[in-house]
Amino acid sequence: MKIIYLHQYFNTPEMSGGTRSYEMARRMVSAGHEVHLITSDRAINKKPVGWYTTNESGVNVHWYPVPYSNHMSYRQRIYAFFAFALASRRKAAELDGDVIFATSTPLTIALPAVSAARKKKIPMVFEVRDLWPEMPIAIGALRNPMLCFLARKLEVWAYNNSSAVVALSPGMKEGVVCAGYSAERIAVIPNGSDNVEFKFDAKAAERFKNERAWLDDKPLLVYTGTFGKVNGVGYMIDLAEELLAIESDIRILLIGDGAEWECLVNAAKRKGVFENNLFIEKSLPKKDMSALLGAATMASNLVIDLPQARANSANKFFDTLAAGKPILLNHGGWMHDLVQLRECGLTMWQRSISDVAVELERKMHDVNWLASAGAAARKLAEDYFDRDVLANQLMSVLEVVAEGDVDKVESIAPGLYL
Repeated sequence: MKIIYLHQYFNTPEMSGGTRSYEMARRMVSAGHEVHLITSDRAINKKPVGWYTTNESGVNVHWYPVPYSNHMSYRQRIYAFFAFALASRRKAAELDGDVIFATSTPLTIALPAVSAARKKKIPMVFEVRDLWPEMPIAIGALRNPMLCFLARKLEVWAYNNSSAVVALSPGMKEGVVCAGYSAERIAVIPNGSDNVEFKFDAKAAERFKNERAWLDDKPLLVYTGTFGKVNGVGYMIDLAEELLAIESDIRILLIGDGAEWECLVNAAKRKGVFENNLFIEKSLPKKDMSALLGAATMASNLVIDLPQARANSANKFFDTLAAGKPILLNHGGWMHDLVQLRECGLTMWQRSISDVAVELERKMHDVNWLASAGAAARKLAEDYFDRDVLANQLMSVLEVVAEGDVDKVESIAPGLYL
């Protein structure tokens, strides 16, 4: 097949952030498909040069400069969404393809995808990575009643113009069904575990530790990812304060970037935990994440306590499983239920910070529990979330859609994990 793949925020392993589209696209190429991926060059200070193309592991990646950062205001981000939608509409129309695959966020990626699919008379598959616009409305990012109305209309329009939908979690599938879309045409294909790349490397883990004198041989809890409102990383500041109060030797490392960076640093300094038992570093390239998780005792997946956030399918969760490390969750939802069932971490939803600190102090010094939970995490990665298996499921979805057999989509990946 010739696949036109639209993703505004595509990353290679040399970049920070999730690499789902890179990993999926390169496997499509390995399977014999031709892939043209349309994306944006988000560098803030880079002068616009128009479209340019690179080859990333056999994938033809078409880049268009649209500056973007989590430090931007919501108004600036919305402008970036529409600027890319307009530019990518023209690019997608130029390329030959058998199927169009468009992945959100943002939801505006549906605009060029639907337009190109109609012009070429080929099917379009839409991937839902977040419950959008429910999430920005819930956190107050979208407040204007007219904008909320239009965003919901755009959501339904995107689904109705898709031959099939790929949801990244069972909760997201439920959200799409609630919008009136047929469950038979929805596949659940979560973010995957790169089980080869994240296999424990003792030397890399030791190097990571040696570069941080403050760590020594103390237990390490890590958070990696965006420092945004929905992530609620301030939870870790409160946790560090409680750990100090009980004289724990646990160290917390936050690695990432985003709009909440300064607030987090200031709060950590105010509470006396900054560079005491809590440390903050800028984002790492994806290729360096294995060493970080190898050095960690436990990793975390955090979101603020909203129903819309519980359907998340964060990369950090699957990276932690692949690394064979226990996971700490502070939220409910499908991940919470899965971690409880498989006993591969700590589910601290609706538990007080003081209770969490005490439980962490106990578990992160329990060698037997750490070994058992880590092994269970790795087993879960291998059983359900191996990237190769998920990529094959995605290719099967695209193939049956290209053949016009859309009623088989749900059976390819029903999203049954419990």
